[in-house]
Amino acid sequence: MPKLLYSSTSPYSAKARMAATYAGIAFESVVVDTTAQPALLTDANPLGKIPVWITDEGDGIYDSRVITQYLNRLSGNKLFPRNAEKRLEAERLEAIADGICDCLLAIVYERRSRPEELVHQPWLDKQWAKAERALDLLNANPPKLPKSITTGQIALRATIAYTELRFAGKWDKGRPRLKRWAARFDEKFPELKALIGQG
Repeated sequence: MPKLLYSSTSPYSAKARMAATYAGIAFESVVVDTTAQPALLTDANPLGKIPVWITDEGDGIYDSRVITQYLNRLSGNKLFPRNAEKRLEAERLEAIADGICDCLLAIVYERRSRPEELVHQPWLDKQWAKAERALDLLNANPPKLPKSITTGQIALRATIAYTELRFAGKWDKGRPRLKRWAARFDEKFPELKALIGQG
């Protein structure tokens, strides 16, 4: 059985696990400590980043967007629409969700890696402004939640879970529609919601 190397707090990991589950592809979840850089991780991905999908043949597939494209092909297009215009819409939603996570992770790592006196506040402010613009755009026009969803909606749900984990009480101010969207997602897809933040 394929393995998915992941961290329970990683939004990219949550996206990959949710996508595989939604696509109906069986896999084994394996938690790894990226700080320790174990051989299991670095042998599969020399960059030492998660998530990594390890095939039955032992090949490592990374990063999360490559994984979702791979899972889409494996599942016969269960994660992205065949229609070119709708597929582009799903890819754009995945990209903006991942981009928000990129900004928020930059903030988390800046605070975690530097002594307080060396933390560069203008850098943090710039990353937060980027994330806020994207969140405002999504709040103004939340994506639809049809019976069949795409990796785009899955990525956004993983992103919202991460913002709630790291920026609770800050990200959702003035964004009630996005918060309601996440609640509706959880109601419609409880089997995916159960994978968010699980160890």
